[in-house]
Amino acid sequence: MWVEERKTGFKFVERYTDPMTGKTRRVSVVMEKNTAQSRKLAAVALSEKIDKALLPQAPKLTLKELVDLYASEQLRTVKQSTYKRNCGACKSIMKILGADTLVEKLNAGYIRERFLATGRTPGTMNEWMTRLKALLRWGYRNDYISSIAYLDKIERFKDVSHRKKIEDKFLESAEVKKLLDGMNIAKWKVLTEFLVLSGLRFGEAAALERSDIDLKKREIHVSKNYDCINDLVTTPKTDYSIRDVYIQDELLKTCKNALLLSQSDNIIHFSNFLFPGTVQEHVDYYAYAKYLRETSLHVIGRKITPHALRHTHASLLMEQGVDIDSISKRLGHNDSHVTREIYLHVTKKLEAKRKMQLKEVKVL
Repeated sequence: MWVEERKTGFKFVERYTDPMTGKTRRVSVVMEKNTAQSRKLAAVALSEKIDKALLPQAPKLTLKELVDLYASEQLRTVKQSTYKRNCGACKSIMKILGADTLVEKLNAGYIRERFLATGRTPGTMNEWMTRLKALLRWGYRNDYISSIAYLDKIERFKDVSHRKKIEDKFLESAEVKKLLDGMNIAKWKVLTEFLVLSGLRFGEAAALERSDIDLKKREIHVSKNYDCINDLVTTPKTDYSIRDVYIQDELLKTCKNALLLSQSDNIIHFSNFLFPGTVQEHVDYYAYAKYLRETSLHVIGRKITPHALRHTHASLLMEQGVDIDSISKRLGHNDSHVTREIYLHVTKKLEAKRKMQLKEVKVL
């Protein structure tokens, strides 16, 4: 520390090295007198200034600025469909928490309060929370946020179990037959049969080309997925989704019908897809989902989604005694967690059937 005399007092100066640049910097403080006591007070003040300067300073980013940085990286590192979904969730989060909110000021209490104020279901809030945590962790890893320790305080909003959610999202065998009988549009009926009998995701079925159906080997080669939001064919959901699905007798007939229908005169001729569209190359997810929803409500009294047909496939296989691991492999699941959720429901249903059968048994 050294002293520079000024007209209005004495300037006490000290040097320190900036660890980020390696350059020498200065801090100073002005005192009225140059006494032992003044020098002592100046030394303390200068030390505090240096300590403050050496503390890591997190940038004062707003939530919108962080989202923009995050989206920029996502655009380069994830599939377009994933990018669009994540950005959509981030836009919702900005509306909830405030786009101009400083990220460094976020805390557990504020986040929970703002989420609850939306009045949305626990399931929806948990989806937002998952994306928010991913965003903040990304910001922390990239040194845009100094601390995210408060995230450990935020628990998921209490929701019904996954098993409860899917209980009404698949059909009994009799309901499937009733639904198919109630369908009067041939292409939608064949597609419904195909999804129920194969267990493929809608996007996987929509991406199938006629050459992916090997009737000789009785195999469906699943290696692509149709992204209906961005209207493009991409890689499957996971590596486990790339698989060959065996064509059983019932499915064989449906595949033949689908192949014939895909080449009929009322379908656009330039498409090689098994389920082509009528006015565009790919089958229209929204048109099909609307038809399935309205028809199922009219015929069986509840709305069914295309994905529910996949759950139906797993359920019907379980009733036939097919083991969980075989079903998981056929569905292209990473693990059998979802399959087991269905299994628990089916097991209870079969147990109830057995009890009803035993109730009617007469031994004597």
